[in-house]
Amino acid sequence: MTASDNPHPETICLHAGFDHDPATGAVAPPIYQTTSYQFEDTEHARRLFALEEPGNIYTRIMNPTNDILEKRIAALEGGAAGLAVSSGQAASTLSIQNIARAGDNVVSSTDLYGGTWNLFNHTLPQQGIEVRFVDPADPEAFRRASDEKTRAWYAETLPNPKLQVFPISEVAAIGREMGIPLIVDNTAAPVLCKPLEHGAAVVVYSTTKYIGGHGTSIGGMIIDGGNFPWEQHPERIPLLNQPDPSYHGAVWTEAAKPLGPIAYALKARTTLLRDLGCAMSPFNAFLFIQGLETLPLRMRTHSENARQVADYLAEHPAVSRVIYPTHQEPKFRERADMHLRGGYGGLLGFELKDGAAAGRKFIEQLKLFYHVANIGDARSLAIHPATTTHSQLSEEEQLATGTSPGYVRLSIGLEHIDDIKADLAQALEAARG
Repeated sequence: MTASDNPHPETICLHAGFDHDPATGAVAPPIYQTTSYQFEDTEHARRLFALEEPGNIYTRIMNPTNDILEKRIAALEGGAAGLAVSSGQAASTLSIQNIARAGDNVVSSTDLYGGTWNLFNHTLPQQGIEVRFVDPADPEAFRRASDEKTRAWYAETLPNPKLQVFPISEVAAIGREMGIPLIVDNTAAPVLCKPLEHGAAVVVYSTTKYIGGHGTSIGGMIIDGGNFPWEQHPERIPLLNQPDPSYHGAVWTEAAKPLGPIAYALKARTTLLRDLGCAMSPFNAFLFIQGLETLPLRMRTHSENARQVADYLAEHPAVSRVIYPTHQEPKFRERADMHLRGGYGGLLGFELKDGAAAGRKFIEQLKLFYHVANIGDARSLAIHPATTTHSQLSEEEQLATGTSPGYVRLSIGLEHIDDIKADLAQALEAARG
């Protein structure tokens, strides 16, 4: 890729996975808007379907544009392989279904995005996969909640909306003692955190957010770290170590060996993506590649703007509490410093002294900020989670995830900091009126 053996994120995001199109010389990745691919002959087709060599078969399973995105994000994370899917929710779902089936269980942090909480608390149990929730303040809680049927642990690096960095290193170390992989959703902290370096086995993303960065496309990504010894835990991870009847009896830890340490990613692609069909559009993959090119630059500005907004709000007389790593208890700040490099992200929350009614009035008075159910845009965004993203949760469940009735979430964008503060100032003043 470059003369450096250890390129920096800025370089990876511009060069990994693609140099130029050999047919035309184009340096921008092409959009391969095709459903299927011509085989060289019948023997070539047989080898592809038998997994004897990599190659393209059908865009529901793989696509050259998606492949560039997969390689680029895998390189950014330091992983072995990536799998592009249709949304972040699809990435979270498949990451669990890939190693857990009916009768199994997963242990998850309580600090989750509302959509993931609903997936884990309702939909997966309807499919026979139990999800047990524990407070990540105590890493040992994951050990205590696990048994012989526990197939994975799940967490968010920078959980939305609680924004207390998850103890990846501590929990991952406990899991590896027990043969349990840690899956980490790194959506809110790309570039800033490398969960695989802290012991996570799998990383998932909603590429819709910071990776895309412009609010134009829905997508998700699963990264196989290639760093977990699946084959050493046949009883703990049977779906990767026992013959799979859906693919000619393939044992994925064996089938992947000619291709590298990608048993987890290979199974997800050739069974779940094949059967469930939640494929990413090649056009969306192209847009995410464009977003990646400026991701390191954007994350620095998001983080710096958010830090300044947090300091501003902490001094404002209308605000009772600011939720941001720089304004948290020392133990949570130390954890953030351990896992995040180059900033604390673009998300922050706060509560107004006058409660939920003032919060609603504040949002309605914003002029620069958009009121949308998203994060990670170049533009600044605001929302009231209790009545939107976390509204399907009970009041008790909302509080467990960090969502109080008066909580307002901001996704700080790339506008000039003075303009961001000016909009906040006028909306706060109106909310007090």
